[in-house]
Amino acid sequence: MHVPDGFIDAPTSVAAGAVAAAAVAVSLRGARRELDERTAPLAGLVAAFIFAVQMLNFPVAAGTSGHLLGGALAAILVGPYTGVLCVSVVLLMQGILFADGGLTALGVNITTMAVVTTVVAYGLFRGLVKVLPRTRRSATAASFVAAVVSVPAAALAFTLMYAIGGTTDVSIGKVAGAMVGVHILIGIGEAAITALTVGAVIAVRPDLVYGARDLRQRLQLRVNGALVDAPAPDGARGSLDGALDGAPTAPVAARTSRRTLWITGLVTSLVLAGFVSFYASADPDGLEKVAADNGIDEKTEDHASADSPLADYGVKDVDDARLSGGLAGVIGVGVTVVAGSTVFWVVRRRRTPEDASPVSPASTSV
Repeated sequence: MHVPDGFIDAPTSVAAGAVAAAAVAVSLRGARRELDERTAPLAGLVAAFIFAVQMLNFPVAAGTSGHLLGGALAAILVGPYTGVLCVSVVLLMQGILFADGGLTALGVNITTMAVVTTVVAYGLFRGLVKVLPRTRRSATAASFVAAVVSVPAAALAFTLMYAIGGTTDVSIGKVAGAMVGVHILIGIGEAAITALTVGAVIAVRPDLVYGARDLRQRLQLRVNGALVDAPAPDGARGSLDGALDGAPTAPVAARTSRRTLWITGLVTSLVLAGFVSFYASADPDGLEKVAADNGIDEKTEDHASADSPLADYGVKDVDDARLSGGLAGVIGVGVTVVAGSTVFWVVRRRRTPEDASPVSPASTSV
């Protein structure tokens, strides 16, 4: 759903840029409460993973493809404020290095793909986990539903901005119907990726899944006739089946260390971007298809980074398409994990004692 230059007029793009800048500023402050020594490295990895999976366009209808937006995944794994920053880092890298998403439309893209998806998905996810049974399956199901809804919500946000500042005269009702229809299908793919990833991380390190932190109950000990919470050692985790089911369980050693999880995630991202992406669908994505069918793309402008050595996810002067795309993907993952990790390291360094006070995920909102 990367909006190129020329779809939205200058005043609306500037307004969207102001909204995006405000959201990023608020998220930088809010992320200080979400990030600690455990989650800051994971946040950089989440950004790189989203970059990699966004290269994997999957078919959703005849002649149309879709790809992960990532807002729901990021918000559930590392928190809504940090999630906005993760997707924003990805969009910035894509716009500058890969000519994907217009630079003048960066505010539009951050607003729709980072802010709207994160706010909608996390709010719905938290609402669902409050009413569903306290199980791993429920948390995974909640992430699926949240991701499904977040994608057409972003499509509606784009349609609203196009209604305000679109550069061509088209039927907004028709555009809205087409955008929501195709992005519901894309949302199903997004939901499958999100649920599988969230479920996999919960299975090995539920303590690192921000959205599920308060689902785990601590072991209670009876001291002088009163029940008190037993202290959990750093990096410990409760038995998943018991803790998420609501039964107090003793902390046990983590199945997977943070380092192992990080390395596994990075290798997976590199493989997806460097190899699997070659087999992604070549069909236009939902926005491109709707734009072509309805004349929205009549005033599309050339990208300012069209001459970038990595434009269109290929390495300039490398003739072999498989090698060119694979190298571009690997470079993109590397640059994104470095950029994201740097941002989150700086945010964590600015953490104050007030920021370090425990905050329940349920009380966090964007």
